[in-house]
Amino acid sequence: MSWVGPRAIAAGLAAVAFTAVGCGSEGSEGPDANSESVCASDVFYEGRTYIRLSNVEFKAGQKLGTATSPPCRDTNDQAAEVPETSENAYAVSGISPDLAIAIGPSPEQAEAFRVLRSDKKIPPEVQELIDGS
Repeated sequence: MSWVGPRAIAAGLAAVAFTAVGCGSEGSEGPDANSESVCASDVFYEGRTYIRLSNVEFKAGQKLGTATSPPCRDTNDQAAEVPETSENAYAVSGISPDLAIAIGPSPEQAEAFRVLRSDKKIPPEVQELIDGS
């Protein structure tokens, strides 16, 4: 057997493992959370950091103000920085804006975000929203 075969397989497996580790995420939560970069899913509103809740059912309410997404560089490529952006922030029906908000161009197109607490725990009201979806 040729030595090229096993080495090529080992190199391929190492590349796959490296890619899987490098693309992981803690930035989205929910029943079907996907692999997005952490910083691309953070928003700031009223001095708090919020992270995206994927695939949760909620009703967006009144406009609260504007939330911002920080500039982000997910790779070492200096040209890949995504500039700061801002979008409308809306109330999530039945939950305090201190715990969850909706972000988007309109209430109908908004996505849910939950506050990121220093203890990393999900507030019970937000957990109910996740569990109900």
